[in-house]
Amino acid sequence: MKIIKESFYKTKFWYKTGEGKVICDLCPRGCKLKEGQRGLCFVRARENNEIVSTTYGRSSGFCVDPIEKKPLYHFYPQTPVFSFGTAGCNLFCKFCQNWDISKSTQMDTLGSFAAPEVIAKTAKSLYCKSVAFTYNDPVIFFEYAEDTARECHKRNIKTVAVTAGYINDKPRKEFFSFIDAANVDLKGFSEKFYKDLCSAALQPVLDTLSYIKKETKVWLEITTLLIPGMNDSEKDINKMTRWIYENLGADVPLHFSAFHPDYKMRDFEQTSVYTLKKSRKIAIENGLRYVYTGNIYDEEGGSTYCHSCGKKVIGRNWYEMTAYFLDEKGNCIYCSEKIAGIFDKKPGSWGSKRLPVQI
Repeated sequence: MKIIKESFYKTKFWYKTGEGKVICDLCPRGCKLKEGQRGLCFVRARENNEIVSTTYGRSSGFCVDPIEKKPLYHFYPQTPVFSFGTAGCNLFCKFCQNWDISKSTQMDTLGSFAAPEVIAKTAKSLYCKSVAFTYNDPVIFFEYAEDTARECHKRNIKTVAVTAGYINDKPRKEFFSFIDAANVDLKGFSEKFYKDLCSAALQPVLDTLSYIKKETKVWLEITTLLIPGMNDSEKDINKMTRWIYENLGADVPLHFSAFHPDYKMRDFEQTSVYTLKKSRKIAIENGLRYVYTGNIYDEEGGSTYCHSCGKKVIGRNWYEMTAYFLDEKGNCIYCSEKIAGIFDKKPGSWGSKRLPVQI
């Protein structure tokens, strides 16, 4: 990719207007930029009458995690994933649990430089099954993620996107063409919630979920952070899980995660264990086969059960696997029912380790 000047790289998905504006067409925000102005994500900017990326090749850090931490529970369990992100975000969630990176407008947050080829080679040397674009939303570092994915695929390394799914139709198609698995953060299930707490809209996220499931081979899982009094009512959970069942099917894993007070919502209480378990129960009653609780100790809510015979097929204690009863084809060993997911003949053995990496 052509360097415009230090740290500035040409991007895709923008156009010029007759009034001299340059409009970023990557996400639904459609930022109209004057010369030298940055978009609301802060990292895509107008320079020399073009939209450029200011974070290409620059990361907020690298780490090897268990794939379950993304969270992805049905995608090569217990394998190591090389994780990295940049800075900035195109959503403005008041409850952001990773705000020091996603809300950063300081380039000194990006303390590491690594070209896509270097990331892929490093992941390979560390025996990682996949590379995850995470910590902040990879949509806003589209070009960096795309080039890194290309280098990963050359080396038989899978790619993972942890994203809010806030992206327009055309870039959505190209973005998920180089992704192997995605965990999409479904923040809530009303336009009011997205508007008031994220300064965004729900429908583009639903469009992304439907597109991934119906138009791609990307393995999809969903996470919803339950915030007391905001998106955790039985009515909300019923509405959301029925939509998932009717539009995406029974086999898409859903993770209900516990909120802790942070960023601009420090006066809210932490999500109760009762709420998480009740939400899981509702989702299962509404037909979803694989529903999990996160950010709490709940071995039952963290384990995978066969939807046919009811037996536990993957046991988990946080990110540590405690049991594995799938055959080489990913079928339940008790009744031979296929468990939805992408599995190797044997699970990995990474455990719950977190390994920071310097490049």
